[in-house]
Amino acid sequence: MAKNKRTAKDRGDAPALGLVGSLRWIWTQLTSMPTALFLLLLFAVAAVPGSIFPQRSMNPETVREYLNNNPVTGPWLDRFQLFDVYSSAWFSAIYILLFISLVGCIVPRVKKHAQALRTPPPRTPSRLNRLPQYTSLQLVEGEADTPSDDEVIDDAYKVLRKRGYRVERRSDATGRSVAAERGYTREIGNLTFHISLIGVLISVAIGGAFGYSGQRVIVEGETFVNSLVSYDAFTPGTNFNPENLTPYSVKLDKFDIVFDRESKTHFGQPLDFTAHVQTRRSADAEPVEEDIKVNHPLRINGADVYLVGNGYAPVVTVKDGNGDVAFSGPVVSVPQDSVYTSMMVIKAPDAKPEQLGFQGFLLPTALVDETGFGISGDPNAINPQLHLNSFAGNLGLDDGVPQNVYVLDTDNLTEVNSRNLDAGGIVLEAGQTYDLPDGKGSITFNDLKRFIGVDVNYDPSKIPMAIFSFLALAGLIVSLFTPRRRVWVKLKNNDGQRSVEYALLARGEDPRLERESTELHNIFDSKWPLASQKQDQGEVNA
Repeated sequence: MAKNKRTAKDRGDAPALGLVGSLRWIWTQLTSMPTALFLLLLFAVAAVPGSIFPQRSMNPETVREYLNNNPVTGPWLDRFQLFDVYSSAWFSAIYILLFISLVGCIVPRVKKHAQALRTPPPRTPSRLNRLPQYTSLQLVEGEADTPSDDEVIDDAYKVLRKRGYRVERRSDATGRSVAAERGYTREIGNLTFHISLIGVLISVAIGGAFGYSGQRVIVEGETFVNSLVSYDAFTPGTNFNPENLTPYSVKLDKFDIVFDRESKTHFGQPLDFTAHVQTRRSADAEPVEEDIKVNHPLRINGADVYLVGNGYAPVVTVKDGNGDVAFSGPVVSVPQDSVYTSMMVIKAPDAKPEQLGFQGFLLPTALVDETGFGISGDPNAINPQLHLNSFAGNLGLDDGVPQNVYVLDTDNLTEVNSRNLDAGGIVLEAGQTYDLPDGKGSITFNDLKRFIGVDVNYDPSKIPMAIFSFLALAGLIVSLFTPRRRVWVKLKNNDGQRSVEYALLARGEDPRLERESTELHNIFDSKWPLASQKQDQGEVNA
C-alpha cells in the first residue's frame, strides 16, 4: 500500500509566507501603533548624543579639539557619526521609518473613522435594563399637557441632539425609540494629534533643508549685509541656495551696557545690553532705527538676529619698516573676565621687509597690581591701555592654510617686544604711538570702539512647527477629555399605561456617565408629567 502523504496543513505547520507575504507582514508590523510609539521613543533617545557630544555642523573647532584630546575614543565616535548626529545615516533611518510608520497607522484609521461618521448609531437593545445606567419614567395620562407618542419621541430627539449627540429615530419590533451616540471628536482629536506629529516631522525636515545659521562680529559704525561673504561662520541647510538669501542690512550705531553701580555684592555686573542699529529691509528701503537686546532679537525678512556677545575693538594703525601703513582698523578683542580684560591679536602680513604680529591684552580701566602687572579694575573704558608683545617674521598666511584670527602662531616669528627682552613690552594709551626696535615699524592706538557678536538664524519651519505643535496639543486634549457615550430612549405601552425608559452606555472609562443620566432625568422630568419613576443604577434585571 502506498503511504499517505501528510500535507503541511495536516501536520499543523504554518504555511510559507513567500516574498509577498513577508513584505506584507513587515508592512503590517511597521505600521502598527506599538511600532510607531517605539520609533517615537527611539527617535527621542537617538537625539540625546547630539546634546552630549560636540556637533561638527555647529562648532567644527570643538570637534577637532575633542578628537585631539581623545585619540582613542574620538575616532570610534566619529565612525559612528556621533559628531554629526542629526545628519547621520542611523538618525535619518529612524526619522524616515517613524514618518512611514505614522502615515501607515493614520491612513487606515482615517478611512475607518470616515466610515464610522456615516454609520448610524447602533440598534436599540431589546432590554435596556441590562445596561449600567438605566431609568424608567411613567407618564401621566389624561392631562392637558400629556404628550403624544410622536411628541415624546420628538422631545427625546431634540434633547439629545441639543446635548451634542448624533441621533436617529427608530421604529422596529422592539417599539419606537431614539438611538444616540456622541464622542466622535475623541477619535478626531486622536487623529489630529498623530497627523500633527507628521506635520512636525515635515517641518523639521524643511527647516533642516532650507534653513541656515551664521555668526558675525559687528563693530560700531560697521554694516552687516546679508550675503554669504559677510558671515564669519555659516552653517547652511542641506538644500541651501545662496541666491535665496533675502537682502537686508544691519548697521551698528552704538552699543550700550548698563553696569551695577549701587550693589556692594554685585558691583560691576552687567544689568542690560542694548545694541542700537539701523536696518534696511531692501536696497531701496529707508533706514529704520531699532534695538537688539538679549532675548529680544531683531526679526528682519524672516530671519532672527540674536545678540550673543560683546566686547571692545581697539582701532590701531600699524606701519612697517618702510613707513607704509600695513594695517589699519578695529581689532576685535575677546573678553576674558567680568572686567573685560580682553585678549587681542594683530596680524600685518603686508608689512615690509618683515611681516609683523602683535598679541596681548586690552585693559579697559588699566591698573597695576602689587607684582607690577597690568590689570583692569572696571569693565567701562575709563583708562584703556594696550599691553602687547610684538613679533616679526613669517606669519604663515601665505601658505594657504587657514588660521584662527584670534591666535598668533609664533613658530616662525622672532620676538621683538616682551617683558623678557631689553626693549620691554608695549604699553599704549589712546592716541599714543610706539616705535618698534630696529626700525621695524610702529603701532598707534587710535581709538576704542565696542563690538557685538550676533547669531543670525533663518528657520522656515518655525511657523508650521508652531501650528502643528498647537494642533497636536489641542488634539491630545480633545482625545483625553471627550467621552464616548451611547444613549437609547424607548417608548413602552403596557395596556394603555405608557412609560419612557432610557439607558446610557460608555465606550471606555467615563466617570461622568452617572451625572449625564441624572441630567437627562431632570430634563425629561421638566418636559413631561410623570406619575412615578424608577431608577435602577447598574442593576441587571432578569
